[in-house]
Amino acid sequence: MRRVFITGGSGFLGTHVASMLAVREDVEIVVAADLRASVAQRGHAHADVTHVVLDVTDAASIAPVLREHRIDTVVHLAAIVNPGADVDLEYRVDVTGSANVLAACVEAGVSRIVVSSSGAAYGYHPDTPEWINESQPLRGNDAFPYSKHKRMVEEMLAEYRDTHPDLEQVIFRIGTILGPDVHNQITGLWDGRRILRIAGSDSPFVFIWVDDVAAAMVRAATDGPAGIYNVAGDGRLTVSEISARLGKPLLTIPAWVLVAALGIGRMLRLTPHGPEKVPFLRYRPVLANDRLKADFGFTPTRTSREAFEEYLATHPHVVASRT
Repeated sequence: MRRVFITGGSGFLGTHVASMLAVREDVEIVVAADLRASVAQRGHAHADVTHVVLDVTDAASIAPVLREHRIDTVVHLAAIVNPGADVDLEYRVDVTGSANVLAACVEAGVSRIVVSSSGAAYGYHPDTPEWINESQPLRGNDAFPYSKHKRMVEEMLAEYRDTHPDLEQVIFRIGTILGPDVHNQITGLWDGRRILRIAGSDSPFVFIWVDDVAAAMVRAATDGPAGIYNVAGDGRLTVSEISARLGKPLLTIPAWVLVAALGIGRMLRLTPHGPEKVPFLRYRPVLANDRLKADFGFTPTRTSREAFEEYLATHPHVVASRT
């Protein structure tokens, strides 16, 4: 019987994970923690989920809660969902918060931690392989804080695997998550009348539906094997394929023009995005999910294309009108 604690428990992914765990017979208790008001107050809590208010940047507050509820498994989801506005806050939550959670797990005798990392930890580089697997080095770009922070957290986790081998780790390097309530920097690329494309780059995306991510998290928190796994649906979609499906024309811009435009735009405070975002659009890591299926024993129910189609079904305004 697992006793599971979820950081970021009132987020869009955390609510899915908590609800799925709560109905399992091999889970004794689910505690969903979040800095914000409890999910119960927001009206979509599961009756069998215990909610606590907790800030992962407050190091002293975590271990006492883990001990109080006799937690043996932590699912660490707390993160800044849409980064870019406050880099200092992002560092405190993503990096310092993860350090605090890891230290609390060791202090409280937790036996397993499940961490939501990202394909961004691999970084965005011109020599990235066409398909990237878990054996590739982590090269999260220093110029792109979100990517850098994910790399730093994984470096910290690697140190813990050496110094605290009794704390089992499941690390998910997740592709672009889509769901009915999702709106982020990537989905925002599809909202305009034209789809941005950088000249000479296909910029392929791998997608994963939120229910599939949550189901993988549940397996990791219960009967799944420890390890590091890419989490993405089969296949990929290029920017050109996305443009055609949305019925919107491509706006193709040379990379140097976009670098210059973003530099000027940020200098004039017209956009929070700077030139460092160009590699993010140009050299996307395309995640291979072979290890997830073969070693972890989980196959997503939707391919990347099917996840994208389901996103469009729940966001019909994104598709260009044909009238």
